[in-house]
Amino acid sequence: MCPPLRRLHILRQWVVFGVLVSGLYAQGASAAAAQCSKPLYLTFDTGHMEVAPLIAGVLARHQVKVTFFAANEATKTGDGSLGEYWAPWWRERAQEGHAFASHTFDHVYWRADAAKGKVSEFRMQPSAGSAAGKPMTLTAAQYCAQIQQSADRLKTVTRQPALPLFRAPGGKTSPALLAAARSCGYAHVAWAEAGFLGDELPSDKYPSPALLQKALRDVRSGDILMAHLGIWSRKDPWAPAVLEPLIVGLQAKGFCFETLRNHPAYQAWIAQHTG
Repeated sequence: MCPPLRRLHILRQWVVFGVLVSGLYAQGASAAAAQCSKPLYLTFDTGHMEVAPLIAGVLARHQVKVTFFAANEATKTGDGSLGEYWAPWWRERAQEGHAFASHTFDHVYWRADAAKGKVSEFRMQPSAGSAAGKPMTLTAAQYCAQIQQSADRLKTVTRQPALPLFRAPGGKTSPALLAAARSCGYAHVAWAEAGFLGDELPSDKYPSPALLQKALRDVRSGDILMAHLGIWSRKDPWAPAVLEPLIVGLQAKGFCFETLRNHPAYQAWIAQHTG
């Protein structure tokens, strides 16, 4: 066993080494970001939030900025993903420079357009809120109100405006639904085929190592990637087990990460609908 003074000396050496490595990593990451010509747009939809603090830690360690799409979904702890319990978490992400957009307040799934002649009405089913699981019909104005309610809540908790973008739960839409959303100032954001990171899939059939390998192989520059802040049905959590090696692996290939503020397909829309 080392004498106390020897142990103290070794501890000090490790502290100094850690500071030097952290500094070199930060310099390298900053330089890589400045020179990067292969952007990716990592996005997260809300979920049960149990892994949200772990995800935030990974993003901070690797200086990755993402876009969060938020609905007020049921959570393992607290009063919903946009409730007061999680408000400080959202505020911290805003301070770190992440971006935010609506996922509809009650996580409302589009099922079908209404009968012919009523294309401004939609058959929907929320998975959150007081009407969770109940089929309903929403007018275009009511659907826009769902998008707006989430955006308003995000502005309250993050203290910055949400982007004029939204993502329909499950990515399920129709041309009529997209037109209705655009008429009230919101453009829809889907994801690239390779950007489906698979955290919704059952872990027995789609284990984390396989999902990681597929993403590292298939993701291409400009892709929008999508994962969640916790999936109830997956037994082996996707994050952070896949998230951290995925980020490290993609950065090693020369990719960098941007928020949707900088996506060429949405920059003009955001500029036009922000103010």
